[in-house]
Amino acid sequence: MRKVFLMSALSLIVSVSTFAGGLLTNTNQHVSFLRMIARGASVDIDGVYYNPAGLGFLPTDGLYLSLNGQSAYQTRVIDATFPLFPEEGHTRNYKGTASAPFIPSVQAAYKNGNWVFSGSFAVGGGGGKASFDTGLPMFDSKVMAGMAQQLQPLVAATGANAATDLYTIASAMEGRQFIYAAQFGITYKVNDWLSVFGGGRMNYFSGGYTGYLTANIKDQYKGYVSNPTLYSLELDLDQTGWGLTPIIGADVKLGKWNMGLKYEFMTSLNIENQTKKNSDPDGALAAYKNGVNTPNDIPALLTAAVGYEILPTLRASVEYHFFDDKQAGMAGDKQEALKGGTNEYLMGIEWDVHDRVSISGGYQRTDYALADGFQSDTSFSCDSYSLGFGAGIKLSSKLKLNVAYFWTTYSDYTKKMDNYNGLPLGGTDVYSRTNKVFGLGVDYKF
Repeated sequence: MRKVFLMSALSLIVSVSTFAGGLLTNTNQHVSFLRMIARGASVDIDGVYYNPAGLGFLPTDGLYLSLNGQSAYQTRVIDATFPLFPEEGHTRNYKGTASAPFIPSVQAAYKNGNWVFSGSFAVGGGGGKASFDTGLPMFDSKVMAGMAQQLQPLVAATGANAATDLYTIASAMEGRQFIYAAQFGITYKVNDWLSVFGGGRMNYFSGGYTGYLTANIKDQYKGYVSNPTLYSLELDLDQTGWGLTPIIGADVKLGKWNMGLKYEFMTSLNIENQTKKNSDPDGALAAYKNGVNTPNDIPALLTAAVGYEILPTLRASVEYHFFDDKQAGMAGDKQEALKGGTNEYLMGIEWDVHDRVSISGGYQRTDYALADGFQSDTSFSCDSYSLGFGAGIKLSSKLKLNVAYFWTTYSDYTKKMDNYNGLPLGGTDVYSRTNKVFGLGVDYKF
């Protein structure tokens, strides 16, 4: 039972998931993405991330700079049904919240003739803190099943209706996850219609979590036991790691058409425990001693986009993403349970309503190849669609302000188990999520 709680707490760090993009990748690295979404054919400063080869078609030589800030809020909800839960219908609701009040990103590019040197700093994965103030069903169900057996003599001695009447459980978990990403690359404009890119991104993982559990006999029954504390656990860990992502790209510009391609190779990334508190380092918690490594690879990513200038004041783009999640190493090799990789379909449109004002909107559909063996209370994903809209406002000939709002609607995922969390009883978990992001940024041409 002690190991069950450990797994719940230690896995929490994985559940602080991304705000847009694949299982371990943030694609919302510029406010232009939030307000148009399909930016893979961009030939503007946000192309530093979305279409680095397209930087070869920046209109003039010189230095370009973009500063962006985003604020994101997520909820994760588990409606768990299990025979030992005393609530109506034996269904208990668990809600976790994740917030990232400020997610910064910086992009810069210097163009000199056919050459462009670019770089960026952003939160490439994670970017928030998650809290589960009332524990998780995978923990509660096993504790309650174990207590039901362990406390049967006490139930008989006290005349209580059930073991759940005899004790209280207090547990909470909190985790944070950030993958800080610094990118650098070189773009070369081969001719009037072709531009190519080569570069890389350094990823630094910084995460941590704390968790505790206390299970105590209720005051009125303490006279029946020698030690009223049934369980007491406390955990406090940090994790760090790093990995390098090679990136290549190409852009083809033919009149009103522009096509962007980018491929990011898989990033091998191991995260190392830096353990501050561990209640059982030589027993059930041995795998989580200080210095132990866990795989947390960033999957390879292919993006392909086509943009078209419908009118001088009206532009549209469509885009496709593929995240090769199944080939990326994850904790416990859980990627092997996936049915395949993640497919994303994006579209966006932008209209210049005034010489100084553009409005835009976009849509993204994300389909994960999910399977029950991949989903757990501590780390689950749901297929979704996202909508974003916003505006770009030219404050001067050199300065543009971008503002956007982006939200995601998720499909519930239902996981039915004949042996709920390894117990001889059946149960069901229904996973759901929400996500909202607000962004504000400025682009400047020196």
